[in-house]
Amino acid sequence: MKYSKLIKEMIRNFLLIFASIIIIIAILRQIYAPDASFELKTIFTIMAFSLLGALTGIILYTPHAISENKMRIRVILHFLFLEALLISLAFILNLVYNTFGTLLLALEIAAVYAIVRLLTYKNDKKEAQKINERLKTFKNEV
Repeated sequence: MKYSKLIKEMIRNFLLIFASIIIIIAILRQIYAPDASFELKTIFTIMAFSLLGALTGIILYTPHAISENKMRIRVILHFLFLEALLISLAFILNLVYNTFGTLLLALEIAAVYAIVRLLTYKNDKKEAQKINERLKTFKNEV
């Protein structure tokens, strides 16, 4: 994978993470706290956490192809590292105060991570189909 593609994926993941969090919060606030609004500090905090989440994607980077099992191990390590990093940061910034808050944050991180991985998987599947179609056309021409 080229560095330009890595940066492109990190930017895409940042935007996916940020948008997912904002959409989830907006829906939950409409259900549980319709009068609540987004403060600018909240938006910047979400942006910072989203950026950290996207930057940890460097763990998944490899300059050459690797086996599917090795990639799964990298995904698991990435998830665990991301959970530890974001929960630690939440403690440092006093955003989480008790065990319930920590568990809730861990579940929220897992939900957003699952959404991003699912969207990334679907995009990769589309790219693989395009490559297969090009290969088929190339074989037919030769």
